[in-house]
Amino acid sequence: MPLIETIAHDRIRELRLARPPVNALDPLLCDELVLAIETAVADGADGLVLSGGPKVFSAGLDVPYLLSVQDDRHVLRAAWDSFFNAAYALAACPVPVIAAIGGHAPAGGCVLALCCDARIMAAGPYSIGLNETQVGLRMPVGVLRLMQRTVGQRQAERLVVPGLMLDAEQALAIGLVDEVVGVDEVVTRAVIRLQALAALPRTPMLATRALTRADLVEAMSPAALELDAMIDAWFDPDPQAALHALVARLGKR
Repeated sequence: MPLIETIAHDRIRELRLARPPVNALDPLLCDELVLAIETAVADGADGLVLSGGPKVFSAGLDVPYLLSVQDDRHVLRAAWDSFFNAAYALAACPVPVIAAIGGHAPAGGCVLALCCDARIMAAGPYSIGLNETQVGLRMPVGVLRLMQRTVGQRQAERLVVPGLMLDAEQALAIGLVDEVVGVDEVVTRAVIRLQALAALPRTPMLATRALTRADLVEAMSPAALELDAMIDAWFDPDPQAALHALVARLGKR
């Protein structure tokens, strides 16, 4: 079964994460997302919708998988590279991309959403945020910059240091998401926004968009991510204890 489902909405393409139960981001899913983006753009899509499963947009990186391969640093690094390649593909996509967030979007799920042009989130008992510190991870500089460019530096600090998660209305109030609608409307609203952009004179719209997103693309570059330092920190006692505790909690559900 494909891990990315592609659904046509006229000239808009919806790319739906399809790795149940929570769309945990492993290398296979991330690599398929990159390919799906490239294919949709090559096919002439005017814009892309990134959607996820019911209740959970994406739970972020597949931590059990990462722990299972951590004895081989090269494999661990390759897994992180796959994730950030997917984030970069969204950030550098030459056509607009809107995240249709129909459920929870913690950590890596939030990163993917922040790489999109806009975020439409479902009202209800769902949360979004960069909660890396709560699960023992050091935040890459580039990821911090994603949050800073979206909500501002001081607000980003207040969120990422304690790893706070926000509900949809709280996220809307600070600009982390752009619109809150019913769960059945997130994709429809994303498509409508993309169709409005597609109706503009195409060349100037895309050129202006590229200018405004240059800092976003740079934030997802290897130099800004400092992955070697993050991988070094991965093996410290505190992160290891927190990550194993997380996996133990997940195993009890």
